[in-house]
Amino acid sequence: MRAFMKCSILRAMTHDPTLPHDLRPRARGAASNAAGRFEVFAVRYEADGWGPVKEEERLLRTQVTTERPRRMITYNRSPDLPFDRSINPYRGCEHGCIYCFARPSHAYLGLSPGLDFETRLIARPEAPARLEAELRARSYQVAPIAIGTNTDPYQPIEAEFGITRGCLEVLQRFRHPVAVVTKGALIERDIDILGEMAAHGLARVGISVTTLDEVLARRLEPRAPTPARRLEIIRRLAAAGIPVRLMVSPVIPGLTDPEIEAILAAGREAGAGAASWIMLRLPREVSPLFQEWLAAQYPDRANKVMTRLREMHGGQEYSAEWHKRMRGEGVHARMIARRFDLAARRLGFDQAQGPLRTDLFEVPLARGDQLALF
Repeated sequence: MRAFMKCSILRAMTHDPTLPHDLRPRARGAASNAAGRFEVFAVRYEADGWGPVKEEERLLRTQVTTERPRRMITYNRSPDLPFDRSINPYRGCEHGCIYCFARPSHAYLGLSPGLDFETRLIARPEAPARLEAELRARSYQVAPIAIGTNTDPYQPIEAEFGITRGCLEVLQRFRHPVAVVTKGALIERDIDILGEMAAHGLARVGISVTTLDEVLARRLEPRAPTPARRLEIIRRLAAAGIPVRLMVSPVIPGLTDPEIEAILAAGREAGAGAASWIMLRLPREVSPLFQEWLAAQYPDRANKVMTRLREMHGGQEYSAEWHKRMRGEGVHARMIARRFDLAARRLGFDQAQGPLRTDLFEVPLARGDQLALF
């Protein structure tokens, strides 16, 4: 049987027919690339007998295409979310977090939620202009906008495209409240904008820390910053006066849940002023991808992790029921929630963050507009 090397852990695995012959997906989360659920046909690669290709041609590289968005602000009515609107500068995410609940969204593009999600990315360069047009609409009613709720706005390609910064510049000019969620160190580049907005009660940031174990983090989130680097991000944002929420998410029962108290303590020491958590969610294609990863990386814990998750979702691997999908149910879910609450209270994380201001919102003059006489 042919094999490829999964370089993030240097472990050989049976070659997957959804991947080209001898391909090496270095530092990627998913190990396969099955077709999305809407596809009629599946792609299968077969060796042609010409032998191995050159090393540089074997690596699975990131591809970026662009699209022109018809609209940027997406609205939701979920009772589980503290916001009703969000924007996403990118589709797909190079961080490659194997647990990412956004993976199934790639199927709507005719791409795989597996390796395609982390290697075939879509940037939206016109996002800032589109966002400004929507904010200028007479019907627009201001409320905090969340950035990074689907894919990370500070993934590596942001260094090249700068779309997230462009969107922040628009929100700054409109004095519009914003909440950013990220794992990316590139957010430090935008401290000038976020710091100024935070000084007026218009910005806050959430930093996700899943584990403090660098080996586990490398396997779970192969192209995201290390846990120590994320704590440094919290420290620098807090020093700039930007309110920071430590997001212990997702909590993976039987794998990362023993670290809850340690993560909270480290986040508090770094300067986080609030904390939250979410249980691991495995919607649609995420479940088989995660189980494939779990069996390869932690075969001794795979059964325990999946048994705990099924106990939390009524025997299913995931339930999308409102008020339960983020936390789960049952003895183990309650135990994790209780541990988090006790540790958060002990560390001073039990105070809720105040609301972002909406009263400062003002549509700036556009080019060609005339000043009002009165």
